[in-house]
Amino acid sequence: MNAQLNDIPGCSRLGAPIDACSLFASEQAALMATLRGLAPADWAKEAVPGWTVRDLAAHLLGDFYGRLARDRDGHQDGPRFAPGETLETFIHRINREWVDTHRRVSPAALTDTLDLVGGQISRFFEATDPDAPSLGVSWVGIDPAPMWLDSARDFTKFWTHRQQIRHATGQDTDTDPRFLAVVLDTFMRALPHTLRDIAAPAGTQVQVVIDGPAGGTWTATATEDGWTLAEPGHGRTVAVVRFDAETAWRLCTRGIQPDTALARVHIDGDRQLAEAACQIVSIVY
Repeated sequence: MNAQLNDIPGCSRLGAPIDACSLFASEQAALMATLRGLAPADWAKEAVPGWTVRDLAAHLLGDFYGRLARDRDGHQDGPRFAPGETLETFIHRINREWVDTHRRVSPAALTDTLDLVGGQISRFFEATDPDAPSLGVSWVGIDPAPMWLDSARDFTKFWTHRQQIRHATGQDTDTDPRFLAVVLDTFMRALPHTLRDIAAPAGTQVQVVIDGPAGGTWTATATEDGWTLAEPGHGRTVAVVRFDAETAWRLCTRGIQPDTALARVHIDGDRQLAEAACQIVSIVY
């Protein structure tokens, strides 16, 4: 493993790195095709609770600008934590403030600006060092995180918001496995953190299987130092949870709640461990 990664506590339990950086340009093109295909009335439809499609597009623009300002341009000014504010509260507050400020911006202007700035985002990620320390990923429990994980996290955000816009306007999930496979793989890196409070003998394994062309198998193994995705060949599988891809990504983004997901999954073995795995969440929530 790269020496830079060895300096990041907990990185070794994440499993093999993910290459999302080469996909940002294609995801950006898909976003623009979605936005340019909307009817005028679509922009006012609710995409997530409290936010319209137009609001969600403005939020994406804020994400784009924030990444470029902080990591490309070294710009230090910006929102600060209020006294006693948690990360979740801070994130939700600054997102809300940005969206509220941009309510005067038209859908056409938002689309054109997203096109311009999104291209810069794609070029930024293509030029990054995947092993360099970067922003922490709270739902994985790593801070700082390697850039490959930080960039994969942003890729899942952009992809998820595009699906929310699609759903709001009567379209199904884009199941293109080029994108969805990376999204699911990234989301599953939250498994060790999800199971962090579950005590189990070393070598105990919980396996998550996601069916379909974008799916795969992820095995979390209990060790003396916590759970890891890095040792799938060293243990005994005591619980297997099988998802369809739609249930998996919607659970991880809390588009559905764990109780709903549990009614849809197939479980073999230790139900308590399987139910613990179904608490997985892969966003700031």
